[in-house]
Amino acid sequence: MALVEVSLPAMGEGIIEATLISWMKNEGDAVAIDENLIEVATDKVNSEVPSTAAGVLHQKLFGDNDVVPVGKAFAIISTGGDTAPIIVKKEEKPIEPEIKKIVEEEVVKIEKSISTPEVQITNHGDRFYSPLVMNIAREEGINQTELDQILGTGQGGRVTKEDILIYLQNRRNPNAIQITNTVQSNPVIKQVEIKNETVEQSDARIDFGPNVEVQKMDRMRKLIGEHMMKSIQTSAHVCSFLEADMTNVVLWRNKSKDKFKEKYGENLTFTPILIEAIAKALIEFPMINSSVDGGKVLLKKEINIGMAAALPDGNLIVPVIKNADMLNLLGLAKKVNDLGQRAKKNQLKPDEIQGGTYTMTNLGSFGNLFGTPIINQPQVAILGVGAIVKKPVVVESPEGDTIGIRSMMYLSHSYDHRIVDGMLGGTFVKRVAEILEAFDVNREV
Repeated sequence: MALVEVSLPAMGEGIIEATLISWMKNEGDAVAIDENLIEVATDKVNSEVPSTAAGVLHQKLFGDNDVVPVGKAFAIISTGGDTAPIIVKKEEKPIEPEIKKIVEEEVVKIEKSISTPEVQITNHGDRFYSPLVMNIAREEGINQTELDQILGTGQGGRVTKEDILIYLQNRRNPNAIQITNTVQSNPVIKQVEIKNETVEQSDARIDFGPNVEVQKMDRMRKLIGEHMMKSIQTSAHVCSFLEADMTNVVLWRNKSKDKFKEKYGENLTFTPILIEAIAKALIEFPMINSSVDGGKVLLKKEINIGMAAALPDGNLIVPVIKNADMLNLLGLAKKVNDLGQRAKKNQLKPDEIQGGTYTMTNLGSFGNLFGTPIINQPQVAILGVGAIVKKPVVVESPEGDTIGIRSMMYLSHSYDHRIVDGMLGGTFVKRVAEILEAFDVNREV
């Protein structure tokens, strides 16, 4: 019998670990090569990991919700060969430093309780403490003055069990700062974490009333929120707006889409046409196709354009078209259709949402005219395209100005003012508009 380790493969640029969501096989089940074993989640996408060997699932090395490092074995497959078996030992997890510290503190606390008189805690003044809160305070050595300064979030400012436990956690944490803000009627202590982490407080402490439905964010929604907040905190956002005449593009697509479908078997949408124009403009403005690393600007030689897409569950994902400048319109249409369809089915691979150098988001798909998109870090710009709307506009000609009905679309260009000034950011989006307006209506399919 041969035992083969199955390791977590590379999951994309910058990803060093993934969370195991669920097993798709049980120990003892037959497994074919390339048959999916587990589903994992990264900060970008959920993905299924196939087996690299055929045989029987001999052993699971990780369980649901465990974090698996890239390159680490997560399963053992028995192939039934003659090779000597691999002896795999589960790593003995050392005692976490935080747990060890808590145990040591508990020992010290017990030793002190033997020689230290019990702390007297009572209800007095305007504050009431439940027996549970008073018991915790006595056990933790919190005196009356200290207890009176804890911020209460219960009804009428009452200190709840959660309040005192959070206070104790921050008091024990050497990385936490306690700021005392004494108010005449209700002294409080505000505990502030100096780490860049969000401390989630229990919803159970807040009564939103009978007419409010409370829903917890799913994992992807939280990660999207964190990514957007990071972008706002990182980049100095500026947004320029410009209206492009899409009449030539609309006329050509309307007369060519059926022939395109018949000839190539692909739907022809506006997205590949827009991406083609963006790629051409990025060649002329390489500073837009860059990122910032401290005091350095990293100019990217590849033009990898992400297309932000809304998922059926309301979340957002950005599949990336690699080397978009090297693809013709047919190649772009194939990529757009394939990535878009698999995004809706949650079938994208981690590598297909990594490595973008510039992003386009289609605000017009929801009927919106324009918006102010947030930059997709670590990129320095993002283009929002609005709905194409027919409207009367002034048409210039050698014979004079006239009023005509044209298909118009707003372009919203958000860029990082740390390295992209208004002239560069505005000139780039103007160039995109010029390329679209000059589209050849006689172009061959």
